[in-house]
Amino acid sequence: MRSGYWLTGLLLLTGVSQAETLPIQLQQYFSTRYAQSGGDTHSLKIKIKTPQNLWPLCTQPVFSLPGNSRMWGLLSVAASCDNNRRYLQVEVQVSGSYVVATRQIARGSTISAADLRMENGRLDLLPARTLFDSHQVVNAIALRDIIPDQPVTEMMMRQPWLVKSGQPVTVVTSGPGFSVRSEGRAMNNAAVAQTARVRMGSGQIVSGKVSAEGNILISL
Repeated sequence: MRSGYWLTGLLLLTGVSQAETLPIQLQQYFSTRYAQSGGDTHSLKIKIKTPQNLWPLCTQPVFSLPGNSRMWGLLSVAASCDNNRRYLQVEVQVSGSYVVATRQIARGSTISAADLRMENGRLDLLPARTLFDSHQVVNAIALRDIIPDQPVTEMMMRQPWLVKSGQPVTVVTSGPGFSVRSEGRAMNNAAVAQTARVRMGSGQIVSGKVSAEGNILISL
């Protein structure tokens, strides 16, 4: 009987320890992950959604996330204790600055710095692919109407075409110890760093990345 009371007391003690340490451990795990992306860890808050009776049994679980996990929001975290693994639903709250429209931006118009401002708030509540740097938006083309105070996302805009279909372009083919320039004609519109297809004078079709100068770069 005494051994039974002792085991119960030990389990209760372990439960209290986990209740105190698991949130701290998760806070440290996500703070390290967020800091690696250049984020301000002071704005990071962690809430465990999984009931405590489903938490890992060991005092020092090893945490892991899928490689393509988002930085914040509701995430599923694997907590491993030797051969035992449990999944925790964790809400990662982050505050910071993001880009919003200051006024109505019409579809098809070029976005200027005057159309934008930085707003502070909860990043985890924003639409997917919200932008956090106004320099990514200035001179972009609006793909839809954007209303005042609306967060600006990647899906709302595109970069201006640096190369247009039918335009003569220079193709720079390079490799170890050599670089060859030739002429062709673009077969599609493309912005900087996007892929452009080019029909060469011989009729051959090649593909390469658009450089900031408007050349088509091919690396061998």
